[in-house]
Amino acid sequence: MEVHEYQAKQLLKEFGVSIPVGGLAYSPEQAVYRANEIGGEKWVVKAQIHSGARGKAGGIKFCGSTQEVWDAAEFLLGRKLVTHQTGADGKIVYRLYIEPATDIKSELYFGLVLDRSHECIVAVGSSQGGVDIEEVSDKNPESLIRINVEHAVGMQVFQARQLAFQLRLKGAQVQQAVNVFLSAYRAFRDLDATMLEINPLAITQADTVVALDAKMSFDDNALFRRSNISEYRDKSQEDPREMEAADRGLSYVGLDGNIGCIINGAGLAMATMDIIKMKGGEPANFLDIGGGASPERVAKAFRLVLSDKKVDAILVNIFAGINRCDWVAEGVVQAVRKLKPEVPVVVRLSGTNVALGQAIINHSDLGILSADTLDQAAEAVVNSIKK
Repeated sequence: MEVHEYQAKQLLKEFGVSIPVGGLAYSPEQAVYRANEIGGEKWVVKAQIHSGARGKAGGIKFCGSTQEVWDAAEFLLGRKLVTHQTGADGKIVYRLYIEPATDIKSELYFGLVLDRSHECIVAVGSSQGGVDIEEVSDKNPESLIRINVEHAVGMQVFQARQLAFQLRLKGAQVQQAVNVFLSAYRAFRDLDATMLEINPLAITQADTVVALDAKMSFDDNALFRRSNISEYRDKSQEDPREMEAADRGLSYVGLDGNIGCIINGAGLAMATMDIIKMKGGEPANFLDIGGGASPERVAKAFRLVLSDKKVDAILVNIFAGINRCDWVAEGVVQAVRKLKPEVPVVVRLSGTNVALGQAIINHSDLGILSADTLDQAAEAVVNSIKK
């Protein structure tokens, strides 16, 4: 789960990271009020969407008067911003964050991510802040500094100082940066985050170290013990299909293909998508209905997959260990009979009560195609679209 910039900043502030004063606005009137409340002569109006590269998309406006703040807010609210992270559909701006403009001397990058290959947290730093880290990695990879953090002991002071020195910080900047790094790590660890990014981490003309932007993502599986984080969820920024699936206890990720997948088990789902690709098809989604795939649960999965208008065929691939093939078959038949999909449906069942499940499918008289193996099922669903 992702949160907005202002929410990430508030969380980091609670752990001791220095951030500029700011205020949230939902209208031009509120934006001007926030600017007056903050004081000063220059402000920054920031669109709040779950995406980086907002500046390139016109989502960050620098203002030298309250009239400019009004104009910026009126321009941004309700506008769809398209970045390389949002895709072509973009995301609509429903809220703004107002901050004072900062007199910047230099911009750094600092991030924390989970490195599964090394089974640890990695702190990443760069002297080229304010730029997409992917761009820095491509064009100037030697500028990236990586420090592995052993999760059993956490980030140590010497590691934070090492990172500060490698970023060429001097004097009072070093200790301030060390405090930011250690505080950010504590927030990452204690809040079950999966990614934390401060970009830019600014050095001001007064030699203070301030987090001007922040981005955080959290482990969905840990939200049950992080009610304060769960309350930050903004469903308007999520894929409506994924949101609907999560609300119904299904694991769903929307993709760009046209073959809908209904599968039990994440590993089997990944294998199924791979074989679909090998056969020349493109999966439209990752959907794991779980081990207890009741007829009602299967019907919910069908509705979810069919809500994607790009879907031209559906592949149901079930291995019944905990489950039973006849239950799944009943669910498939009920869903097809009720929803009357205008696309071909291919079903492959294996495991407990497979013969009974296949009989239910074959005798349904609904035109459902049955396959004995995953290879046959993938080939059948791809061919059904080509016809």
